[in-house]
Amino acid sequence: MKTPHIPILRQGRPYKSLDVQSIEKLGTDEPAVEISFACADMIKHDMLKMDKARAKLRAMKSSDLIEITKRAGEIFLNDDLPVGIDGEPQSPEDYVQALASTSGLPHSLIRMNMKRLGGIFGDIETIFRGLTRGLDIEVLDKGYGEQGGAPVSFSPNTTELAVILPSNSPAVNALWIPSIAMKIPVLLKPGREEPWTPWRIILAFIKAGCPEEAFSLYPTAHDGSGAIIRRAGRCMLFGDDSTVKQHEHDPRIEVHGTGYSKLVIGEDEIENWEKYIDTIVESVSANSGRSCICTSTIVVPKYGDEIAEAVAKRVAEIYPRSQDDPDAKLSGFANPKFAEWINEAVETGLESPGSTDVTAKYRKGDRFMMKDGMNYLQPTIVRVDSFDEDLAIREFLFPFASVVECPQAEVLDKIGPSLVVTAITKDLEWINELFDCPTIDRLNIGNVPTNRIKWDQPHEGNLFEFLYSRRSFQIAEIA
Repeated sequence: MKTPHIPILRQGRPYKSLDVQSIEKLGTDEPAVEISFACADMIKHDMLKMDKARAKLRAMKSSDLIEITKRAGEIFLNDDLPVGIDGEPQSPEDYVQALASTSGLPHSLIRMNMKRLGGIFGDIETIFRGLTRGLDIEVLDKGYGEQGGAPVSFSPNTTELAVILPSNSPAVNALWIPSIAMKIPVLLKPGREEPWTPWRIILAFIKAGCPEEAFSLYPTAHDGSGAIIRRAGRCMLFGDDSTVKQHEHDPRIEVHGTGYSKLVIGEDEIENWEKYIDTIVESVSANSGRSCICTSTIVVPKYGDEIAEAVAKRVAEIYPRSQDDPDAKLSGFANPKFAEWINEAVETGLESPGSTDVTAKYRKGDRFMMKDGMNYLQPTIVRVDSFDEDLAIREFLFPFASVVECPQAEVLDKIGPSLVVTAITKDLEWINELFDCPTIDRLNIGNVPTNRIKWDQPHEGNLFEFLYSRRSFQIAEIA
């Protein structure tokens, strides 16, 4: 069977590069896909013309783009779509198999992420209303209108939304999908092991009737990524702390780094801790712990040992299985060195007498293990004596969390910046303190897993406010 080739897309036009790289199926030397790589000079040249792509969307009605987005979601979930230049049609099941072969994700998690992405397409009207706080979408057609009885006008901050995508989860593509309904074209740099999802989404949009010029796809190396980051009017950047920290104060760049999400139980509810174990387990292990909204630190006023034991027993039931096993919940690592580095970091933290791997006595085999040619890290729950321990506030790309005891009055001073905090409490005074805390991006009050989000309630930046700025205006009659 011919190896599929994913080309560069230059405002919708396929381009096969002289620099072609193969991505092998994990655990084999067999190529899964060939990918054209773009050089930095090509990207710089093309970015000078992004106003033409913006003009294509600007000329369309927002209501039409909403309907196109909905149709694109159905196509993404159900249709056969070709892969690359003269490629064979890829069914949804073929897509699952292809993504699994390069990413290490089990089929069950890929299907879960597909469903999640389908929800983004289908709920685009709700998402738009949430992000714009009820704005009539026709305001983007006219440039002005009313909101809450007051006149409003918005101007675009950019001609494109550039996105430097990771390889760890297909669901991150959900963050850029609404950009099309907002009339802003996208320029995507896919993750090395995950070109499949952005490609399939793009083809679904085009088949649904969206102008092909609205989509640019540039597989590229570090120099190409750098060119995108430096020149884009607006850019989403995914990466670890060292990658995103250098851009955190650049208003053009929305950084998506480590989440350090927490689940905390208040003093008023701690006696009922057993009722919340399901919520804690889901928060830690959903999507194989690969999401920034997964819990990495569990904070309780007491019963830390008991809670760590209960959670450890449950997550130890998650272990490497065949990728096509419907009960598979743990992802492998495409890069074995990355898995080894994470395991070494955990082991180094455990050298402290104040940190204990509670899962060690429950799991089958070592934390780091191989199965079917892939590398896995088995779930790990660490009981730490205090926030001073190295592993107290750490985040890794597998189901990992620390359990730490802390008086309720000290929690907000100790937990640090958090993408998501779930606080299980009915204490109104403490709830008000949580709402006042500036270092919590998204706050869940009650028995809500940290991984449960609503896309019309952004947890890391507001896409509409990132792409558009409100302007003051007046319209007067001309004599």
